[in-house]
Amino acid sequence: MKIAVIIVAAGRGTRAGGNLPKQWQMLAGKTVLAHTIDAFAGYRRLLVVHPDDRARAAALVDDIQIVDGGGTRDQSVRNALEALDGSDVNAVLIHDGARPFVSSDLIDRVVAALNDSAGAAPAISVTDALWTGVQGQVSGTQDRTGLYRAQTPQGFHFPAILHAHRGHPGGAADDVEVARAAGLQVAIVAGDEHNMKLTFPADFARGEAILKGRSMDIRLGNGYDVHAFTEGDHVWLCGVKVPHGRALLGHSDADVGMHALTDAIYGALADGDIGQHFPPSDPQWKGAQSHIFLRHAVQRATERGFVISNCDVTLVCERPKIGPHSSAMRQALAQIMGIEAGRISVKATTSERLGFTGREEGIAALATATLVKL
Repeated sequence: MKIAVIIVAAGRGTRAGGNLPKQWQMLAGKTVLAHTIDAFAGYRRLLVVHPDDRARAAALVDDIQIVDGGGTRDQSVRNALEALDGSDVNAVLIHDGARPFVSSDLIDRVVAALNDSAGAAPAISVTDALWTGVQGQVSGTQDRTGLYRAQTPQGFHFPAILHAHRGHPGGAADDVEVARAAGLQVAIVAGDEHNMKLTFPADFARGEAILKGRSMDIRLGNGYDVHAFTEGDHVWLCGVKVPHGRALLGHSDADVGMHALTDAIYGALADGDIGQHFPPSDPQWKGAQSHIFLRHAVQRATERGFVISNCDVTLVCERPKIGPHSSAMRQALAQIMGIEAGRISVKATTSERLGFTGREEGIAALATATLVKL
């Protein structure tokens, strides 16, 4: 299933107070909208914003499609849906930009429900007593049986919800209303009390408490790379030029250690590998220095709110000897990655004369990276 996420953040609401719309206000060190975007890392994302906010939105993250919002929420959603028309997307998740606490488990529940239903949305059963009131006085009670508090993301098969929006007159409270008006069945999945929509000033204090109470997100990634020897008089290893009777063969500078470390970071992010971000078929990367790749991986981690806790690189070769250069390699990697050298390990081992490394036909590298989001 090819899924795109539409994050709706074009509103100008002022009930939350402050000088900016709530989605642009700060929460635990970054904007509300940045938290929301991070929650959908790994998905194709479209961000719907007020035209005046395009520059601010472009500065949030570099791999998100920005769409101008409309005068109403449903028009904003339709603008994003129309932007996807003709793509290979066959399902969409539509989410409020002011719901920054959505969990991966809730997202997965909505996606799973789309296997059996044209639409799916999270909700929480109403458990409190419900009253009606007139002029500040209780005038009656309301049966709460079968009542739910709606949340987002609301998921739909893409062609069906696009058709539904095109045929709707406007004024819908949410996309479930649009879907039902078109005759679509929408499954209810379990919501989450923490998946609140920030609306009033007091909600921000509660949101800070939610973020502080969450466990750390710890990611571990592994990388492996191999390069064969060719003619030359030096090799690049972990950012250091090491004299040697052979060179390493590769489309770039063939820094096998830095390549493995780059893939370890991508792996921790579930963000593909070097080949996906920098295809060897693209001539612009011919002979490229590998620090370009590593810096890109670190930037991707930073954009998603992660810090690199530590990394460990093991070079497997008979020669050159790595020990005399390991300190310089750690310093080089530290400068490229913007972290302390004390969080970087570079070591070497031989393969006891076994295999291609033992026959000195090339060098292999293994790397591990730990990423932490507080």
